Amino acid sequence: MVTAMLMVVSCSMFAADAEPAIPRFNDGRDWFFEKRFGLFVHWGLYAIPAWHEQHPYRLHVPREEYEKLIHQFNPVKFNPDAWLDLAEKAGMSYLCITTKHIEGFCLWNTAQTSYNVMNTPYGKDILAQLAEACHRRNFPLCLYYSVVDMHHPNYPNEGRSYEYEKPAPGDQPDLSKYLAFLRAQVTELCTNYSAIHGFWWDGNVVKYQDPSYNALIRSLQPQAVINNRGFDAGDFSTPERDWNDEVNQQLAFTKPTEACQAIGRQSWGYRAEEDYYSDEHLIRSIDKILAKGGNYLLNVGPMADGTMPPEGVRILEKIGAWYNAVKESFDGAPASHLVKNREILLTRKGNTLYVHLNQSPQTCAVYMHPFNVKPKTAVLLNDGRNVETRVDLLPWDHENGKPVLRLYNLPVNDFSDTVIVVKLEFDDPVPWAGK
Repeated sequence: MVTAMLMVVSCSMFAADAEPAIPRFNDGRDWFFEKRFGLFVHWGLYAIPAWHEQHPYRLHVPREEYEKLIHQFNPVKFNPDAWLDLAEKAGMSYLCITTKHIEGFCLWNTAQTSYNVMNTPYGKDILAQLAEACHRRNFPLCLYYSVVDMHHPNYPNEGRSYEYEKPAPGDQPDLSKYLAFLRAQVTELCTNYSAIHGFWWDGNVVKYQDPSYNALIRSLQPQAVINNRGFDAGDFSTPERDWNDEVNQQLAFTKPTEACQAIGRQSWGYRAEEDYYSDEHLIRSIDKILAKGGNYLLNVGPMADGTMPPEGVRILEKIGAWYNAVKESFDGAPASHLVKNREILLTRKGNTLYVHLNQSPQTCAVYMHPFNVKPKTAVLLNDGRNVETRVDLLPWDHENGKPVLRLYNLPVNDFSDTVIVVKLEFDDPVPWAGK
């Protein structure tokens, strides 16, 4: 009798507490809200010394010494379909690659500089091959491009982040000339490789602002989403490596957001002696962002021969086993505001709630204040087993004097290196006891 009465009370109260909604673009860019987990790829000459993608900057390597690496770049085992096979196995549905990082080396056949892949022993357009595979497999392709260019003679190196301390002998620093070079390269990237679904700026340490650059991209590739690290605010924000406290504390994103993380702590490019993150850390990071309504871009740096590092393959396969089992939970809207328990995250789709044990659980139970109605079904998405539920007055809540929905006897020790997600189906509408 108590349950039935609470259901009547809860109907209107739940409707008044609608989930926060991220505004859509209402054009071709809306693919971004459907394909939310992507593969980030940092690849360039820095894969040869295998230390860090900012090798010349962090080790103060003179340009004339570093640029010799172009004569060693020969990734004979590069196979874009193998990359996409791995991405799909991980549950990823789009890819973003570094066309040019701060080193200035270009992975495509650019007419603007000879410092590109065509002048290596490999001698083939990496981007063209990857774009062909992505288009053939209907796998959206996004392009990273660094504003900083430590190699270009017109780039004004002044000792800011990712720059040389001063111009090299023979350089002719001129920001306007360099930006003309940049505009020409962006035009190539957005013209010569068919459909491009995103443009990922980085390294605008000169702090130059000019919306015409993004306008150029939009005119050539209207379906491309553009990040916020370029010459204006762009379409989406890019919190990095779980560092942003606001991201960690908020319950749901209100603006388009794509978090980015690498599989290793030290480098985004391939590092021979990388300190890899634990499976648990990465999975909890992914779950946190996706359950809050954001996108997630996870980076793996290929080795110099073009193959993915074995530990990177293992990590992506591990993530895929978890992600593909719980993927439906991310189709729902963020709903953590409906529960008082801040050790979990909620997503909601219709009269189904998904409970994400995003923090390492302290016990084998989850308390769902203020929910106090049993779901008709409760399933552990990780392996399909049924979950026990009760509506109890708990000893720790005796002063509150109200029963609460409890998920109990959860197999927390069986999934200690991942995130447990429980699917709760309620009768229509989803009951919530409210205040």
